[in-house]
Amino acid sequence: MTNLASKYPELEGKVAVITGAGRKQGLGEMMARRLAAEGVKVVLTDIGAAAGSNLPADAIGTSEELEQIAADIRAAGGDVATFACNVLEPAEVEAAAEFARGQYGALDIWVNNAGVGYLMQPIVEMDDDKWDTVLGVNLRGAFLGIKYAARAMIAQGRGGRIINIGSQASKSGFPHASAYTASKHGLVGLTRSAAMELGPEKITVNTICPNHITTGLGAWQNAHFSEVTGKGHDKYMEDMRARIPLGRPGLQEDVAKACAFLCSDEASYITGESMNVSGGEEYH
Repeated sequence: MTNLASKYPELEGKVAVITGAGRKQGLGEMMARRLAAEGVKVVLTDIGAAAGSNLPADAIGTSEELEQIAADIRAAGGDVATFACNVLEPAEVEAAAEFARGQYGALDIWVNNAGVGYLMQPIVEMDDDKWDTVLGVNLRGAFLGIKYAARAMIAQGRGGRIINIGSQASKSGFPHASAYTASKHGLVGLTRSAAMELGPEKITVNTICPNHITTGLGAWQNAHFSEVTGKGHDKYMEDMRARIPLGRPGLQEDVAKACAFLCSDEASYITGESMNVSGGEEYH
């Protein structure tokens, strides 16, 4: 990945926590790279190790991979630290916020990026425990992130930015993705309520809603839905490109740019929004 030049000098020296940032080529990595390029001091977090059959090692950010990402960002000149954090555990989320303040002296930006998008079944076959895992990580995890980030930001008394990573599924339904869609729709409501409560504290809360991006998870989704639809990979991707007005799926960089903007002074009057980054595929 190429390094990105700074565009928002006001971000120099700010401190950010990004959850779910332990997967190479993932959204968390690219947002971390972009914020680090802006001079932000970044704490990368992820669960670190497998936690049962619904959170297997090949689907989560391991501590080893998290450290590799951190090393790459440091090599590019970024200031980053790592912290293992299971977003299902309140004490660990609170500890991540406190770690940022202890490591860098502040907490200005919190990005709720951790998510599960690979437990997909038809509703009539959906296992209860898989539903609970998806809703737990994607929605409860974001709630906990907002809660403890906001507490830290309020204590500092200088406001802050909270950014939730939603999805096109925050706006539209998709077959075989009832839990994922429910969690991402719920994130929109959570964002709006949090924005109303935290506005007086000068904390903005927004959601970024990308369409499909071929991360490691995205590649799994391509293979899964190619099989489910019976189209095969090439036809499935061709049809995807055809329905996007700008003619291509999203890129990690598209989300990273939106994240940096929402952290900047240019977005200081934007809160409670769920911003589509979808090439025109999603427009409400």
